[in-house]
Amino acid sequence: MRGARAEKGRPHLFALCVAIVLTAATLLAGRSVAIQRERSMARALAPEIFPVKTQGLALQRAAAQAPDVLPLYGSSELLGPFFWRAPDFFRTAPTGFQVSGAGKAGASSLTMLQKIGALDRELRGKRVAVLLSSVWFLGRTTFYWYDGNFSRFAASAVIFNSGLDFHLKHDIAARMIQYPHTVEKSPLLAFALRRLASGKRLDHLAFCAIWPLGKMEDMILDLQDHFAALEALRGRESPPVFRPQKLDWTRLIAKAEQITMERNKQKHASTQAAEQRVMGSGDGWFREHMNRATEWVDLELLLRTLKEVQAQPLLISMPMNGPYYDALGISAAGREDYYNKLQALAQRYNFELVDFADHDDDPNFLDPHLTAKGWILFDRVIDDFMHDHVPRT
Repeated sequence: MRGARAEKGRPHLFALCVAIVLTAATLLAGRSVAIQRERSMARALAPEIFPVKTQGLALQRAAAQAPDVLPLYGSSELLGPFFWRAPDFFRTAPTGFQVSGAGKAGASSLTMLQKIGALDRELRGKRVAVLLSSVWFLGRTTFYWYDGNFSRFAASAVIFNSGLDFHLKHDIAARMIQYPHTVEKSPLLAFALRRLASGKRLDHLAFCAIWPLGKMEDMILDLQDHFAALEALRGRESPPVFRPQKLDWTRLIAKAEQITMERNKQKHASTQAAEQRVMGSGDGWFREHMNRATEWVDLELLLRTLKEVQAQPLLISMPMNGPYYDALGISAAGREDYYNKLQALAQRYNFELVDFADHDDDPNFLDPHLTAKGWILFDRVIDDFMHDHVPRT
């Protein structure tokens, strides 16, 4: 009787195995199709910024693999103005390359490093541009902004699937657990972050024990990411035709400045001058808040990540809005401390940094984000970087 029952059960077991194999083969085939589609559309998607691209890794990876595409990470400045922002300006690769932007309002060093770290070896030897905002260093990234930019897949991949040094992962985890609600839906990731951040030997062993489970979860998230990308690519246009041309930067900068000045006249025509505070009266407040900002910790983690993945980064910092800070009594001498501290940190890692400090008092550079003039100057710096020229500001 037992033998007969065993014989009866074997066909069902065989059928289950066949079903599992066919399902796995179908998923892997679908993933392969998605990857091919992502790579073929990397140029077409370079100028576009949308959630699946910004929050996922598949399309960022495709951009990193494309030899004539520069990955660009930033925040709300990536959302405008149209034409002048780098992804639009280099849409047709006028000087031989495109720019693929990833980012949205509220992004910061901590969320950017998770995506860059998750891409890991895909960025080895790759040029990457990172946009920094000076306002990040005058406060704390709110839970709201961090939540809006948090990518569960990127966070999990940087912890479980990247080759980053364990000590770097420990420091990253210590910052990520400061936002515990972002990983509430992923108990495994939350557990791993706490074990990593602890630094204790037993917790290290516990992390190693669950590491295979994390890898398996990342495989599932990877499939979801590729299929989401495949769905997003439906109906997308073919890559734009490349139109090489010699750019007249002097003329473009003059045009962008004229546009910005006209817009500023319209915007400020009916505004009254704000009460001016005594110059220098706000320097103490500024230095205190700037020096203790946690963003410095996160920026150094970002630089360590870029160094470890062996990327070739260009760091571009928006200048401080001098006219605005002047009105608050924060002097140019006080603001100089920010530029000095930023330069010192970049030099420590031997990374190229352009801080546009010479535009600190330029009323046409920020409003409060990058204006047309601000962007065209960023574009020229990016073009110089891609062609191994000394960046001009």
